[in-house]
Amino acid sequence: MNVVDVLVEKHLITAKQLAEAQDFAHQNDVRVDRALVELGFIDEDEMLRTASEQLSIPFRDLAGLQIDRDAVNAMPAKLVHQKRLLPVSRHNGTLEVATSDPYDLYAFDELRLLTKLNIEPVLAPDDQIKQLIKTYYGVGGDTLDAMLDDVGVSLDEADTQAEDLADMAQEASVIKLVNEIFLEAIESRTSDIHIEPYENDLKIRYRIDGVLQDAKVPPQVRRFQAAIISRIKIMANLNIAEKRLPQDGRIKLQAGGRQIDIRVSVIPMLFGEGIVMRILDKASVLFTLKELGMSDDDYQRFDAEIAKPNGIILVTGPTGSGKTTTLYAALNAIVDDQIKVLTVEDPVEYHLEGVNQIQVNPKIDMSFARGLRAILRHDPDVVMIGEIRDRETAEAAIQAAMTGHLVLSTLHTNDACSAATRLVDMGVEPFLVTSTLNAAMAQRLVRKICDDCREEYIPDFDSLPKGCPVQPGQKLWRGAGCRKCHNTGYRGRSAVFELMVSNEEFVEQVMNRASTTAIERVARENGLKTLREDGWLKVTQGITTIEEVVRMTRA
Repeated sequence: MNVVDVLVEKHLITAKQLAEAQDFAHQNDVRVDRALVELGFIDEDEMLRTASEQLSIPFRDLAGLQIDRDAVNAMPAKLVHQKRLLPVSRHNGTLEVATSDPYDLYAFDELRLLTKLNIEPVLAPDDQIKQLIKTYYGVGGDTLDAMLDDVGVSLDEADTQAEDLADMAQEASVIKLVNEIFLEAIESRTSDIHIEPYENDLKIRYRIDGVLQDAKVPPQVRRFQAAIISRIKIMANLNIAEKRLPQDGRIKLQAGGRQIDIRVSVIPMLFGEGIVMRILDKASVLFTLKELGMSDDDYQRFDAEIAKPNGIILVTGPTGSGKTTTLYAALNAIVDDQIKVLTVEDPVEYHLEGVNQIQVNPKIDMSFARGLRAILRHDPDVVMIGEIRDRETAEAAIQAAMTGHLVLSTLHTNDACSAATRLVDMGVEPFLVTSTLNAAMAQRLVRKICDDCREEYIPDFDSLPKGCPVQPGQKLWRGAGCRKCHNTGYRGRSAVFELMVSNEEFVEQVMNRASTTAIERVARENGLKTLREDGWLKVTQGITTIEEVVRMTRA
């Protein structure tokens, strides 16, 4: 009895599903068991476990598997990629090899001849095998092997003309390699791809959840530096012949049914051009206010502020702290058919339904201040300014707030209480600041504990940071590290907030040109919760860890 018959006998699939799969298999030239998985009639794990019983081949869950170097070295890389075979272990002249296709007997015979070892097959899910191949053999390893075999490809950028670079960048293998780099980045929730040339190396790093991690790429990728960089520049409509000046461009991709925008920055460096690409995925940024991670108290107060008809609301923090995401969430909460919303951004990163967005362009003197003055003649109710960078923009924003508009913007300060003093330092009169600034909210992003490997533990009470409210013996959570979080223990991010709402005491302090410390003292007396205190709350709720809060906030 074959595996498919066993599935029917065990009622894991129906006769009707089997008939559909047989038709699909015939039309698409695939095996029936593969068709059943592709059509979603059965999970691949269940299919492989059934095959394991019938064929007497062990089934292995490869989650968290560490492969020893002897096993990796024993396996020809081309066979790994071509047949999707993964070495698991090597002992006493036997090589244990994982596959998701137990019927490809020729592959095992070929491997036996090449390695001179006994081959012991085990069955494992295809997605686990693919992930481990990327980990141990590098992203695009099969493509690089094919490129190394192609003696017609020129590899030395210094001796290559622009026309040759253009031809090289259009090679099918180069296109496939760059696409694989992009796809791996998108699948791993990367926000930025860094391509960094060194004297004897080309390093590719992904920023995942705010932390840079080396991409798993084969060492021979350095030989294709010119081809990779030229391909990216062509995709971004940049000049491939210009290698002396910085260039900026944009790439649009379709991945998994999603529209992905990639912002490209190219800068000439000592050993070639370095590239940083910001991945802008609309699906990953459009949150509601509640999804951002605000406490109930902060949410209610912030929601009340954005409901006001006029005034300024500032979101502060360093680059990459999620300020724009918070502003977009606020706009989404406000937008309806009865109000008009206009934004001035640099650049417009995401398109919002029902919002009129304007792109800043310094080359033609289209600044934040000029754009803001222009859109005030378009009868808006709510205005968002990407960033207040100078006195001119600050005064334009204040003027807009004083004439009956609600203004949302960002400011680079370390905490919420510094927002008012920063505006005064820019040259704005204190009475203008106090009459228009409704609220300022500082924020940081902390990594969330991975849901798949979270575990309870009791921290060492004597080593807790000062101010941490954890009691002796209190249980907290941390990530043990697993395949889904790349063994970091973290997956995804949440924000911690510090919200200061204007009141009489705040007005008095700003009018007296008080220091940030004095303003913060008054704000804390009125219920201000600092970034670190909000972080401690998320630690006790099991959202993040003590280490993350300490890393991202100051005491």
